[in-house]
Amino acid sequence: MRKMTMMALAALLVVSSFAHAGERYTIALVCKAMDSEFWQDVRNGGQAAAEKLGNIDLVVMAPDREVNVQQQVQLVEDLIIQGVDGIAIAPCGAQELMPVMDNAADEGIPVILVDTDAPWERKIAYVGTNNYAGGKMAGEFIAKDLNGKGKVALITGIMGHQTHIDRVTGCEDVFKDYPGIEVVAKQPANSERALAMTTMENILTSNPDLDYVFVTNSPMTLGTFEAVQADKSDCRIIGFDADTEIFPHIRDGGITGIIAQGPFDMGRLGVESVAKVLAGESIPKVVDVPTVLITKENVGEYMK
Repeated sequence: MRKMTMMALAALLVVSSFAHAGERYTIALVCKAMDSEFWQDVRNGGQAAAEKLGNIDLVVMAPDREVNVQQQVQLVEDLIIQGVDGIAIAPCGAQELMPVMDNAADEGIPVILVDTDAPWERKIAYVGTNNYAGGKMAGEFIAKDLNGKGKVALITGIMGHQTHIDRVTGCEDVFKDYPGIEVVAKQPANSERALAMTTMENILTSNPDLDYVFVTNSPMTLGTFEAVQADKSDCRIIGFDADTEIFPHIRDGGITGIIAQGPFDMGRLGVESVAKVLAGESIPKVVDVPTVLITKENVGEYMK
């Protein structure tokens, strides 16, 4: 069994439990960042799995920002050199990470993708949301709320991130059935709150009669909300991810709704899945973590 000691480039957490005797495994959970509630929940889920299993030394790592793809590549390269037993990773950029994930596979290290799928043939499994279906859920809600007619903007994450591509594509595919809905802007805001605020300010300047905006993660949703509030616009907002800071704004009507994922379960199931593979068990190619639409009607259930 491989063992590991290393200095992380970013967040590093090792969870050790000695509840069970026998072989131990070192598993790395590599997130995209640790600067949001979403990724902290993924980490917490991985921690919970390691503590429950009892024979896992869990290493949680991430670059300091989601845009730092090469930093994440370097983290994985270090993990391979140090000899972890398995990796669960949310790749910041699918194309950039595939070569280093190939290196891991060449070394016999099973790699499971968490949160973000990729067209990588050697992945053991994908654990996460069907992001395309989540985008469709948002698009269908918007189309119904607008009665099939209105001006819509899309604010997405880092260009090339598959999760955001899938969410936007799902939403846009719904709009193909509604000729009265016009997408007047589609802009990236790199999953960052401040940049989303600036981006939305610019969109509203060009489109003061904007009816709706779909935003593909929670920090950007909050930044977009701040821009809409400052502009005193009537534009409605539907976001993605269930940051608890968003809930009061849904209750008060400032944000119309969100497509909520289960990041804790992603982390938990990701680590559990790697552990099962290391123990010689078979797992499905896709471990689905479902989404739910949260609006003013049901947000109280999530604020308890």
